[in-house]
Amino acid sequence: MSIEFGIPTLIELTGLEENAKLCNDLGFKFIELNMNLPQYQAENMKLNMFRDISKEYGVYYTIHLDENLNISDFNQAVTKAYLDTVTQSLIAAKELEIPLLNMHMNRGVYFTLPDQKIFLFEKYRDIYLKNIQYFKTMCEAVIGGDNINIAIENTEGYTAFQKEAIDILLESPVFTLTWDIGHSHSAGNADERYIMQNECKLKHFHIHDASGKQNHLTLGTGNVNLLEKLNIAKRNHCRCVIETKTVTSLQKSLNWLATHWS
Repeated sequence: MSIEFGIPTLIELTGLEENAKLCNDLGFKFIELNMNLPQYQAENMKLNMFRDISKEYGVYYTIHLDENLNISDFNQAVTKAYLDTVTQSLIAAKELEIPLLNMHMNRGVYFTLPDQKIFLFEKYRDIYLKNIQYFKTMCEAVIGGDNINIAIENTEGYTAFQKEAIDILLESPVFTLTWDIGHSHSAGNADERYIMQNECKLKHFHIHDASGKQNHLTLGTGNVNLLEKLNIAKRNHCRCVIETKTVTSLQKSLNWLATHWS
C-alpha cells in the first residue's frame, strides 16, 4: 500500500449507506466511523449490515474512537466503561476486518493555580502510567494475532506526561501514530518533532488545511504545507483521511488532490 485515501463520517448524511455511496462515488477507499455518534456505538452496530454495505460499495472502515475516551481516569468505574468501549470496538474491528482504530490521548483534569496549571495525571504520574501500561496489555490481549493497529492522534500539543505515556504504548507493535496535520499547524507545530522522531510508527494521517486556529478547511485554502505532509505519508505507506466536514468540501479537496497530487 502506498497511500489510500478515505473520508470521515459526515454529519450531513443520514447514515452509513449514504457515507459509503459518497465514498465510492468520489473514488475513496474507506470511511472512518466516528464513534461519538449514536449509530456507531459498539452495542448499536449491526455487523452484518456494516459488512453488506462494505461489500456493496467496495469500501472498508477505520474507526475513530470516542474523543472523550479516558482510559486513565482515577474513578475506576469510569475507566472500566472506557476500557469496555475499546474492547467492544476491537471485537467489532476483528469481525469487520477493520485495520485501524484512531484515538486521542486525554489530558485529564487540571487545577488552575495563580501561576500555573497542575495536571492530575502529572501530579499522580505513577497511577497514570500504571493505567497506561494496563491499557497496552489489555489491547494486545484482545487483538491477539489480528493485524489491527491503534493509532494515537495529536491534538493540541502533547504534554510531557502524555509523551511518556505514548512512549510506553509505542513499545507495542499494536500502537502506532496518527498525524493530524491541521491540529499540528494550529498548535504551532508543537508535536512535529516528536512525531518525526517516531516516524517509523506513523500509519495514519488526518489531512485537512488550517489557518491559525481554524481547522478542517478544504485542501488548498489554508497555510499547511500539504504536499510535504503527503510525501511523508507516502514514504510511510499511510492511510489518509481527508478530514473536511462537508460533502462540498470533500469534493473540492478531491479536485485539489487531482491537480496537485499524483
